[in-house]
Amino acid sequence: MARPEADRRQPLMIKELPADERPREKMKERGAQALGNSELLAILLRTGTAAESALRLAENLLDRAGGLAGLGHATLEEVEQVRGIGEAKAVTLLAALELGRRVDSLAPLDRTAVRTPGDVAALLLPRFRYESRESFVAVLLSTKNHVLKTPVISVGSLNASIVHPRELFREAINASAAAVIVAHNHPSGDPTPSPEDVSLTRKLVEAGKILDIPVLDHVVLGDGKYVSFKEKGIL
Repeated sequence: MARPEADRRQPLMIKELPADERPREKMKERGAQALGNSELLAILLRTGTAAESALRLAENLLDRAGGLAGLGHATLEEVEQVRGIGEAKAVTLLAALELGRRVDSLAPLDRTAVRTPGDVAALLLPRFRYESRESFVAVLLSTKNHVLKTPVISVGSLNASIVHPRELFREAINASAAAVIVAHNHPSGDPTPSPEDVSLTRKLVEAGKILDIPVLDHVVLGDGKYVSFKEKGIL
């Protein structure tokens, strides 16, 4: 029997969907890979409102954020602005996104050595792709180019007053690093180096020569892409 016209405009509640199309049941039967982004978010949201299902709330959230990539940049306050999503749901969603980023950042650490700028990008892009602020990180290497640590040296606008050689090389000395590759992200997504990036890099390279801990490269990370100072001939 057809639903009345007024009812057709109302979103289906999850309990009204066929059992094999409900996100939880669908995931149990087919695996997480079979679910769309909104279905996965609906599972995290757990419940909707009297007017909208958790699935519709998830769709509204993705629409407002501009997709999953936009949601990765969203703050707690921005998520809470979506009607039907309170603090508890927003915290749960952002916690899940952060866990996903951390899992992604762990996998490349299985790499035994870093030998090319592409290796550095593969190591760090998942970790910093959705950061809303610039983070300056050191890739500390052994004599065989094994990654020892990847500490964040500073967070914020990249300039000489924030990224000081003593902070970078303190980390390198404490880790007994033989060499260093530095990197930072551009939240805009464009990895083109700025004049400040070039000036700072030259300062760090000179400090590395004095301490006999060479700075091998500076890799600027964007949205799925990177620029290597070494490849560009800047170093």
